[in-house]
Amino acid sequence: MADYAATVRKHRRLAILRHLEQVSGYTTNASILRDVLHGVGVGSTFDQVITELHWLQENGMVTVSDHGEFVIAEATLRGIEIARGEATHPDIQRPRARRV
Repeated sequence: MADYAATVRKHRRLAILRHLEQVSGYTTNASILRDVLHGVGVGSTFDQVITELHWLQENGMVTVSDHGEFVIAEATLRGIEIARGEATHPDIQRPRARRV
């Protein structure tokens, strides 16, 4: 089960970064991210989203602004590079090539 959980975490992290890469200003909030993750088949609780955002921040891929119940995430250059597949991290799923 630990392998499955690790795989889901890798996919959750990638989905977060890919969403941030696609939105204006590379910025969104945790509630929207939770809905986005559900929409791409990576069901996540709000606590899981917050945990991953803090992990991504610790690894230099996002910045997080915590305003109590409202948490804002903004992708860094490193996070955008990983979302695009230009850089990699062993704990984040590598993205597949996108269709044009």
